[in-house]
Amino acid sequence: MKRPLLLCIFLFALIIGGCAPGGNSSSGEAKSKGKLTPDKQTLEFWYIDPGEKEVVYQEAVKRFEEKNPDVEVKMLRTANDAYKQKLVVAMSGGTPPDVFHSWGGGWLKEFVDQNQVWDVTSKTDKEHFNELALNNSTFEDKVYGLPLGISLDLIFYNKEIFNEYGLTAPETYKEWVEIIKTLKENDVIPIALANQTKWPGAYYLMNFASRIGGPELFNEAFARDGRGFDDEAYIEAGKYIQELVEMEAFNHGFNGVPYDEGQGRQLLYSGQAAMMDMSVSLVNNTKTEAPDFEKKLDFFVFPTIDGGAGSLEDHGASTAPVWSVSAKSKNPDLATELIKELTSVETAQAYTHKTGSLSAINGVEPEDELISRIYKVAQDANYLQMPYDQTLPAELAELHKDTTQAIFGLTITPEEAAEQMEKMAKETLE
Repeated sequence: MKRPLLLCIFLFALIIGGCAPGGNSSSGEAKSKGKLTPDKQTLEFWYIDPGEKEVVYQEAVKRFEEKNPDVEVKMLRTANDAYKQKLVVAMSGGTPPDVFHSWGGGWLKEFVDQNQVWDVTSKTDKEHFNELALNNSTFEDKVYGLPLGISLDLIFYNKEIFNEYGLTAPETYKEWVEIIKTLKENDVIPIALANQTKWPGAYYLMNFASRIGGPELFNEAFARDGRGFDDEAYIEAGKYIQELVEMEAFNHGFNGVPYDEGQGRQLLYSGQAAMMDMSVSLVNNTKTEAPDFEKKLDFFVFPTIDGGAGSLEDHGASTAPVWSVSAKSKNPDLATELIKELTSVETAQAYTHKTGSLSAINGVEPEDELISRIYKVAQDANYLQMPYDQTLPAELAELHKDTTQAIFGLTITPEEAAEQMEKMAKETLE
């Protein structure tokens, strides 16, 4: 009979073909690190960052393996958008990695609520982390993720243009409007905006709402405890956005300009535009795309609104990467030690100095002068507002981005946008 022979051939093909789990990477993913040694315990580690950040993670993993010679870490990088879906599938299928990247907030909490994330409270030195950053992965006083990076949402501007027209960084919205008018009079685009992907414009709604209604506005609407998403502060925030649009504060066609391709940033680099509301990632982009422009770059925090409840010490922010351990890990204690190495002072120093990013680890100050000043803003903050679309349930988060983009496009009134948000919030949050 030929069946035993065929079976042997088939098994042999599997062996030489490298068909063991994790043996191949799909498009856009980095191959796993090395071959696993049979007599070693293994940890699977998923992350999204390429380049220098990836190097920092590899160095941290190497230190961990040196401290734990009987453990081997299998690293797998996946591009951002594909990663989100990949992790959801792995979680729902019961095959998650031991350690995984998240952004904290509602995105992580959904997995926490499904009992998919290991509680690392007892192994966490809370004094080691920026308190507000750690809060973003702490739910009901339990820690489910350790943040390595933190970013702020700021208004970046070209110092040379400001100096040329005698402009100084504003603290109030009225002062900002006067700057916008001066720039327009001199044929300079006041603010570069690339809003095809919607989240860059969402910064404005979040900032205006916080400045008008105070930092607790979102928390009340999200927790369904007090004001809602139809609060007057959200309506006023939309009106301020439309006022900027009507005074032509932004580049033409901004709602159709993609962010990732860099067209909006090029307006800033080339001197065609003077300002851009963006996260600290803009500094990293500048270092790569236009290093000569870096010396022209400066920033100010989002201006206050007369009579508003917010202050200059309240900031839009985000945490990433946040490292978490899967509740299904066979070695949760070892996985916890890995995320501690991934957030150690040594890792944080490399993360900050090599990538120009802010660290969520206390005492790790950047060497770069501009980033050092941004670091101080983060340290002195009264409140950090994490992005709505990383906190709200997916359907409501998408509506938030859609309605905000429509506000920018003048195709919907702020009242209509607020009404839609509150209606869906009642359906999804209550």
